[in-house]
Amino acid sequence: MPLPAISNFLRLFLCACILMLATGCSMVRVGYGQVDTLAGWMAYDYFDLEPVQRDDFSRRFEKLHVWHRRDQLPEYAQFLAETKIRAQRGISATDILWLIDGMKSRYAVIAVRAAPDAADLLAGLSNTQIDHLRLEIGRMNEKFLKENRTLESVSVRRQRQQRTALAQIRDWVGPLSSSQESRIITLLQQVPLSDALRHEDRQRRQREFLTLLETRNAERKLFNQRVRDWLLNWESNRPPELARSFEESWIKRADFYAAVDKILTTEQRSHLTRRIQDYIDDLRYLAAQKTAVARND
Repeated sequence: MPLPAISNFLRLFLCACILMLATGCSMVRVGYGQVDTLAGWMAYDYFDLEPVQRDDFSRRFEKLHVWHRRDQLPEYAQFLAETKIRAQRGISATDILWLIDGMKSRYAVIAVRAAPDAADLLAGLSNTQIDHLRLEIGRMNEKFLKENRTLESVSVRRQRQQRTALAQIRDWVGPLSSSQESRIITLLQQVPLSDALRHEDRQRRQREFLTLLETRNAERKLFNQRVRDWLLNWESNRPPELARSFEESWIKRADFYAAVDKILTTEQRSHLTRRIQDYIDDLRYLAAQKTAVARND
């Protein structure tokens, strides 16, 4: 299916399922059922697809969605069950890095499955549609810079980082005391601002993708392999300095979340584990729902 729509969408979707970034358990059930529509909108926005292309995209994505619900959701529930166990005993920096690696490996499973359809659809894009994509990339980058305040002062970016972190932590553990908020803000000073790094890396990936599209008329087997490689090896072509900065940033973030975990109360930890269990229940519900439908087909 079209890229970068599939790459961005799959990562966002996986984050929602694995890192539980939705606002409540009911959102997973509702949102997952609408995933085909969301993916179609994204693909259309990126490439201005013709009706036939949109139908083809929808048909292929529906197959991916069925497979994902049947084969992946039960495994995600198991992954979250292990996450809950770690949260109950106290989260370490190693646990955070384990979670990140787990998300990456699960993205790779989806990417491998989606790559053949992605290559087929990309091969049919016109030059006009690729020009449309270039415009969309420009708009996306402008939106990213504006939302993350990347072009503003360090103090403004730090304030945004603090607001975002506090809101996310409250969402998962419940209300924070004023002393906890102050401690979290102090701990955040050790976490590098990542918006500029992410913007640089986004632009790198965009350049790679546009270069990939220039080869879409090549021999199909070779093009298919290039698409698969682009989907899977999204970190491998980072310049050494950028790669080191990302690694250092993730280590600092892992240390930060481990430190925050140490200041949680018993009630807040219970709130966190209940939220994780809510998502486990949702994933199991969705997987079982599809199984029941399949029996009735």
